[in-house]
Amino acid sequence: MDEYSIGTLLLVLLILIFLSAFFSGSETALMALNRYRLRHLANNGHPGAKQAQSLLEKPDRLIGLILLGNNVVNLLIAQLAAYIGYRMHGSFGIFVANLILIFAILVFAELTPKTLAALHSEKLALPAARIYKPLLTVMYPFVWVANFFSNSLLRLFGINVEKSVLTSLSHDELRTAVNDEGTTISSEHQQMLLGVLDLEQITAEDIMIPKNEIIGIDLDDDWEDIVTQLKNISYTRVPVYRDSIDNVVGFLHLRKFILKILDKDLEREDLEKVIREPFFIPEGTHLKKLLFEFQAKKRRLSLVVDEFGDIQGMVTLEDLLEEIVGEFTNDPASYDVEIHPQKDGTFLVDGSSHVRDINKALTWKLHADGPKTINGIILEHMQSIPEPGTSVLIDGYPIEVVQIQNNAVRTVRISPRLPQHEQVA
Repeated sequence: MDEYSIGTLLLVLLILIFLSAFFSGSETALMALNRYRLRHLANNGHPGAKQAQSLLEKPDRLIGLILLGNNVVNLLIAQLAAYIGYRMHGSFGIFVANLILIFAILVFAELTPKTLAALHSEKLALPAARIYKPLLTVMYPFVWVANFFSNSLLRLFGINVEKSVLTSLSHDELRTAVNDEGTTISSEHQQMLLGVLDLEQITAEDIMIPKNEIIGIDLDDDWEDIVTQLKNISYTRVPVYRDSIDNVVGFLHLRKFILKILDKDLEREDLEKVIREPFFIPEGTHLKKLLFEFQAKKRRLSLVVDEFGDIQGMVTLEDLLEEIVGEFTNDPASYDVEIHPQKDGTFLVDGSSHVRDINKALTWKLHADGPKTINGIILEHMQSIPEPGTSVLIDGYPIEVVQIQNNAVRTVRISPRLPQHEQVA
């Protein structure tokens, strides 16, 4: 190579360093690709994505090709750098060339391209895949030999390298992915997606209307009282029962006879003819299953029963959908649960309010994995029925019992979480 000038050799050296940087960076870029986005692009016909997906189906071949090319280029760089150093300064030049080469390879052929590839994997990987696909065809015999020995060694440790499997995201991983996409989707859509994911975690017991709050029609009442109640009721569908909700008969759809009510032409027999049989679900039914049940049976109401078959509450389709789309207002005073903000920063809360509803309304972190109501968590905490004026600290929230009625906590005053507990959380 004595006939080539030092300038020409340096140019060749720079080209080789560029090739080394290409191999190093493209390897990182291809391995850092978002496989789900890659599959989306490939399904939409992106040529680079299709080739990248094909290459990544056999990662051993892709890595073998990249490492084969990178090692050949790096060996040529080392030989050429040593030769240039020798021509310029003899044996001492070889030593200096090696020092410079270590720094050049580290910065320009490894660290910089790999960092760039990790930050912009898609922009670098897809064009690189269009180069690697034909290159793999040409270099396949050499890649196959290298892979044969490598894969044989891996099989000794029980590792199967025949295919690459796109691992499905777990529920928690999917939640994290949705949370991390706050810049690409609106907060409303983000909350809806999280609500859909949480349907598998929430049960009917968590969102049901408690038994003592169910509004229905008692068929044993006087007919005039029933008609008056039908005229004034604010719901489209209501349960009907005899004497108590424990003796439920079924559900009424008021629209089916609203004209007869207005014309004062409704008879008891007309009402009883349109009663639909009741629909029951266990209290531990997850909302995802309940939604499918509502859809399959064309229902909008269901009574919740415990393990003994006793009615515990009622779930409506509206309650279920609110777990996805959220409440219709963010004003705590407007929530169905009884939350009354006070001037001193505390909140007067009805004891029968669900803990989950309070957490959603005020973005609090009261535990909801035990008793479902404020009354329940206070009784569980104290193991007795408290007197008015009693104060407790639950999950860092000071709670004062304001009113007791019928052996249950009727009203409480809750203060915001203490700062030291916020830090622990």
